[in-house]
Amino acid sequence: MNTMFINQGKNIARGLLIVLMATVGSHAAIAQDAAAMPQKVAVLDMAAALFNSDRAKAMEQEIQQQTAEDQAKVRSLADEATALQTKLQKDAAVMSDDEKRKATEQIQEIGVQYQFLVEKLQTLLEERRQVFQQTYTPNLIQAITAVVEEGKYDMVFRAEAVLHFSNNEYDITAKVTEKLNAQK
Repeated sequence: MNTMFINQGKNIARGLLIVLMATVGSHAAIAQDAAAMPQKVAVLDMAAALFNSDRAKAMEQEIQQQTAEDQAKVRSLADEATALQTKLQKDAAVMSDDEKRKATEQIQEIGVQYQFLVEKLQTLLEERRQVFQQTYTPNLIQAITAVVEEGKYDMVFRAEAVLHFSNNEYDITAKVTEKLNAQK
């Protein structure tokens, strides 16, 4: 009885092995067939597609207009600090210690104002870009979908994830931007 039970076990094991080998073989054949079929691949820089759009350019222009006064103040502060620094270096030999200290304090005060305004402008720009991105992401997705369907792409990779591609025909970023610009 033990021999019969062992033989049945061996037969079952052989059967499972045959099924397993057939399954692996068919998966290998499928993989080989898939590898033989050409894949249409594209690369997309989503941020560039979105921020190169006409809407994004209009937003950037609007921000430039709204912050023109602060930008002019930043340039003015930079010029003032540069002039004071130049004067301090040029006239250091004839300046008293008190005059040098006052000039240095003025430069530091201008630097604080400059830094505050630059950070304010950068924060505003970043906030506006985030709001823009959140608002227009659905439009971006629609544009991507349209380009992928029209081009019948099998795979689209984010440009950030691709280490190298030498053929610009893979890059669909401009096509997506065109679709974005065509949307109403």
